[in-house]
Order: sequence, then structure tokens, then C-alpha cells
Amino acid sequence: MRNTRPNTRAAAKDATHERIVSVAARAIRRSGYDGTGVSDLMKEAGLTHGAFYAHFASRETMLAEAAGRACAESAAAAADVVASVPPGTALASMLSAYLSREHQENADIGCPLAALGSETSRQAPEVRRIATRHIKEMIDLVARQLPDWGQPGAHERALVTLSTMVGALLLARAVDEPALSDSLREAALKHLTSVGN
Repeated sequence: MRNTRPNTRAAAKDATHERIVSVAARAIRRSGYDGTGVSDLMKEAGLTHGAFYAHFASRETMLAEAAGRACAESAAAAADVVASVPPGTALASMLSAYLSREHQENADIGCPLAALGSETSRQAPEVRRIATRHIKEMIDLVARQLPDWGQPGAHERALVTLSTMVGALLLARAVDEPALSDSLREAALKHLTSVGN
């Protein structure tokens, strides 16, 4: 009979690693890269600080994996919105979901670009590479929803659309006046849905 203990141990280690990355992906969006400490992260994951180094070579390695997870979750959420509605309404649905009060109030499970954009330029190259890949993926997703996808100008409109989405959400989260916050999101949504996207 084969010994299955090593496989069980490896599976348990993988599950623990996934739990840490999942907690870290939420933590960086909630508290920022600099606000996410190893001790607090491991405590939130239900583990000891010392267990961290059995899973990651460094804090930067963990941040890169967490950023990758946050980006993957965000891209999947946007793709789910697109897939759940008729093709002609996909962009409007995606914009409405992105620029919603619910998304604004749940940064820890939302778009990492709006939650971390201003910090990303000061992160390690691996983190910036992940952010760049996610931005390109989101530009492509937006472009594919445009009526003139594949034509000159569609890519540029997708760039402007994504920039407006992220900027409006970032500003809506930054202000301390709920009415202004709503106005920022609503104005961006109105503009983006009325310019012929």
C-alpha cells in the first residue's frame, strides 16, 4: 500500500498557501501594500507569524501573489458581468457594476486598480508587472464590448473608459461627503454611457 501522507501534507500546505494569498488579496485592497503587515496577515489567516516563511521567500513575493489574486478576482467579476447579459448591453452593465455604491464600499473585494493604483508605482517590479498585465486585460475586455471593436479608435476609447472608471471610483472613495461620492460615480457613468460606447 502506498504512503499517502506526503500527498496529504502537500495538499494541506497548498490549501494553507491559498488561504494566505486569499487573505492577503483582500488585505492589500483594504489597507494598501504598506498597510499590510506579515504579522497581522498571518493572524487574520489563523496562522503564526513564523509559518509565513514556509510559504513565501519574502514579503514582496507574497505581495506579488496577492496582487495577482486580486487582479484575477477583479477580471473574473468583470467577465461574469459581461457573460451574464446580452452582448449589446455588456459594457453598460459592466460600467454600472463598477461604478456602483456597492463596489465603492467594498474595496477589499473590488478592483485592485482603484484600491492600489496610487501605490503600485512604488512597488517591486513583479507587482507592477502584474498590475500592467491586469490593466491590459481590462482594456481588452472593455474594447471587446465596444460596437466598433477592432476598428481604429476602439482601443483608445477603451483606454479612456478604463481610466475614467478607475479614476472616478478612486475619487469617490477618497472624499468624505457621500453626496459628492455619489455624484462622482454617477457623472462618470452618465458620461461613459452617453459618448457612444
